[in-house]
Amino acid sequence: MAIRTGEPTAAGQGAGRKEPPDTGAQGASGSGERHKLTALQGLAALSLDAMASVAYGPESIVLVLAAAGAYGLGFTLPVTLAIAALLAVLVASYRQVIAAFPDGGGSYAVAKRHLGRRTSLVAAASLILDYVLNVAVSVTAGVAALTSAFPALYGERVWIGLGVLVLVTAVNLRGVVDSAKAFLVPTAVFVGSILTMITVGLFRDGPVSTESAAGHASSLGEGATTVGALLLLKAFAAGCSALTGVEAVANAVPSFRAPAARRAQRTEVALGALLGVMLIGLSILIGRFHLQPVEGVTVLAQLADASFGHNAAFYVVQFATMVLLALAANTSFGGLPVLMSLLARDNYLPHVFALKADRQVHRHGVLALAAVSAALLLFSGGDTNSLVPLFAIGVFVGFTICQVGMVRHWSLERPAGWRAKAALNGFGALLTGVSAVVVTATKFTEGAWLIVLALPLLVLAFEKVHRAYGQIGERLELGRVPQAPQRSRSLVVVPVAGLSLLTCRALTAARSLGDEVLAVTVTHPAPEDRKAAEALRRDWELWNPGVELIELSSPTRSLGRPVSGYVRELAEQQPDAQVTVLIPETEPARLWQRILQNQRGSLVAHAVRRDTDAVICRLRFRITTDGN
Repeated sequence: MAIRTGEPTAAGQGAGRKEPPDTGAQGASGSGERHKLTALQGLAALSLDAMASVAYGPESIVLVLAAAGAYGLGFTLPVTLAIAALLAVLVASYRQVIAAFPDGGGSYAVAKRHLGRRTSLVAAASLILDYVLNVAVSVTAGVAALTSAFPALYGERVWIGLGVLVLVTAVNLRGVVDSAKAFLVPTAVFVGSILTMITVGLFRDGPVSTESAAGHASSLGEGATTVGALLLLKAFAAGCSALTGVEAVANAVPSFRAPAARRAQRTEVALGALLGVMLIGLSILIGRFHLQPVEGVTVLAQLADASFGHNAAFYVVQFATMVLLALAANTSFGGLPVLMSLLARDNYLPHVFALKADRQVHRHGVLALAAVSAALLLFSGGDTNSLVPLFAIGVFVGFTICQVGMVRHWSLERPAGWRAKAALNGFGALLTGVSAVVVTATKFTEGAWLIVLALPLLVLAFEKVHRAYGQIGERLELGRVPQAPQRSRSLVVVPVAGLSLLTCRALTAARSLGDEVLAVTVTHPAPEDRKAAEALRRDWELWNPGVELIELSSPTRSLGRPVSGYVRELAEQQPDAQVTVLIPETEPARLWQRILQNQRGSLVAHAVRRDTDAVICRLRFRITTDGN
């Protein structure tokens, strides 16, 4: 016999509470650690977004500078070096964030402590938008690479994207370690191929092949001989899209094995070093081969063609890029559920997002991210260009807030060398803040207005959830010492439809729970129903279980309302009594057999929960077989 209390009790206990569910014992155990990341696994699981951005970061710079012609392309390396310098600032900053905030959360945690509640919610909203858009952009970009190789698939790009999203979601539901293992090889192949391409290209005097660009129209501007500060600023802001994902490690520190902070710091440094080397190396090759952007061919494809020639190595680079872009969504699946769990712990999101499955997975966060990303894929029609303008704004806002928060952190803590650290973070805040403004202004009519609108709406939603939890907590008097519990008279109501072993078990359980047990059955005035009711009455009297059977008439054949109405009358007649409704249900041995049930118990439970304050118990009678 198993009795499960109703859901309102569980919800009531969670409402208004700031502590997350107790997973400490499990996390400290060997089983919990086994489902957490090493530094190398963290690099594979959380760096895919940043690594894959080298496929479109340098290209974004080139496309902006191409407006100034060949002269403008000469500034590709200086702009990239500025971005690499900002990358170094961000990596150094996030190493400090990891050490100061080992519970994860990144810019949200920093802002929460040093910049106030409202600013922290803006940071959280920007991170959420960035993570969601990263999934959609990564998947669509990966599918675009596939359809470029196989044009016949272009018409099916939305369904292919949804299929990739389902695959990545399924892997992450098995646990962050399993996802890291699955993505370790594609990450290694991509990084290895890019580094090899850069090394080989540096030894070339000129491009080996230009076959990939042959026959494609050039995107190079004509007649420009000067490059203005605004153009350079636009190029810098566009190229900063390569920095998306740098914050993911700091947001997911709890996903690492102990010592989590130290492993996360190593991962952050490794990520920054690899990303910086690849960005600078690709920029050098762009200048070395005098590359010009062309329509329909990526800059990375032209560089691979120029370094390796149009051979198997060229296709390896393209295939690795395609796979990594499709899988770069894993960064969001690693970081966003952890961030959502922190928001849930602080009562800004439903507490269900703080729950973990057996494999240390925030399952509800993973599923929510997948659902919103799928909606974006359908909304965009699988078109990357409609999503990219929205992509970098959120992360720049988060970067800026985090840098400003760390400046305040150093000014308050004042450790050795705090002025230099604060100056470094202040410089980073200036750079990322300017980039956020430039990107928003230049991309506003291309869809950036949607992010400008979504940010405050998310913050308002956080506030509304927080107020709701506050009201529930106040009603439950959380934080106060309650009165001593008192025993009250207990009435147990058992809905029955006929005599069976289930009925006997239910009355036995009810008599052990309450002082008085009342069995109720719902009857209908139709002749055939009256006969069944009279037969039940005769059988009940013959059985004589010592429990009164009460008939509740329902002219409309409703089942739940008559029971809930009777329970409400009992509560009004005996206000000092505790009324409990015990609902007996069968649980078939086979999962498919559950569709054969009439769901009477669920109907009664829903009506009683909606109309009364009675306690609801669901008694499950498990039906076993002999293996048939």
